[in-house]
Amino acid sequence: MKELKIDAKVENLPKVLEFIDSELENDGCDMKNQMKIDMAVEELFVNIAHYAYRDKVGDAVIRYEIEGNSAAITLIDSGSHYDPLAKDDPDVTLSAEERQIGGLGIYMVKNSMDDVRYEYKDNKNITTIVKSIN
Repeated sequence: MKELKIDAKVENLPKVLEFIDSELENDGCDMKNQMKIDMAVEELFVNIAHYAYRDKVGDAVIRYEIEGNSAAITLIDSGSHYDPLAKDDPDVTLSAEERQIGGLGIYMVKNSMDDVRYEYKDNKNITTIVKSIN
């Protein structure tokens, strides 16, 4: 398992993606799956940066490990308790104007990953995404 601990600030997103992409490339991930993983990591990290700590800066831990043929990426924060999987999926059959605001990013994460898990443990939000990499 590899780990990156970083301030949960949007301007640190390139460092997070650099960390993930380096590990994915080392493990032979194809570009199509790397792009899907990057999108999911970006969505989850930016949500932490914007909402987890309200107007303060806290940290985020990003863990990368291989589970069989898949990459498992876990994002951990100590911010406000929030389960991103608890919200109902948006009705994508409606036009953008008719849909409620929010939830589309997490919906895209859930639909592009093989598995998405969330738990709240020891006052930490722990979200794990899993995607086959080859």
